[in-house]
Amino acid sequence: MTSTTRLLSIAGLGALLAAFGCASTPTPAPAIEKAKPTPVANTAPQAELIMPEPGAPQLMPIYFDTDRALLGEEARQTLKRYARAIQEHPEWGIVTIEGHCDERGSDEYNVALGDRRADAVARYLTDLGVPARRLETLTYGEARPAVIGHDEAAWRENRRAEIEAEAQDSARR
Repeated sequence: MTSTTRLLSIAGLGALLAAFGCASTPTPAPAIEKAKPTPVANTAPQAELIMPEPGAPQLMPIYFDTDRALLGEEARQTLKRYARAIQEHPEWGIVTIEGHCDERGSDEYNVALGDRRADAVARYLTDLGVPARRLETLTYGEARPAVIGHDEAAWRENRRAEIEAEAQDSARR
């Protein structure tokens, strides 16, 4: 082998190692992403009304403790703001409250718990003056997790009620 051929072979090997790395260099693990961005329970100072497009609000979730459908103080304060906003925006039409659970418990238990969570939010909103005809509840149990995971961090974000409103077309009103 000539010195030029040997030099090209060494350069090619160097390029190959640079391109693919060597076995002793650790490769960083890929980041794990959430299924849907949501705030961690009870850490946000106040939930906000987010208006991603005119007339279509995005309301932050209401979180619950394990095996509970009781509204905490932070949830009640958030729902007071939501009730005012819902009353001020008849163009939002029917507001849907979805009850969700973490993965623990049987399917039947989680469906019933999700239903109780959605009902608790709806009852509180009607107590605050939102007409019951503007509210609809449903439950997904554990079927639609906000975060995929099998630990308390994931479970905490999956124990929630989501509140969704859609702007009605002006032609339908």
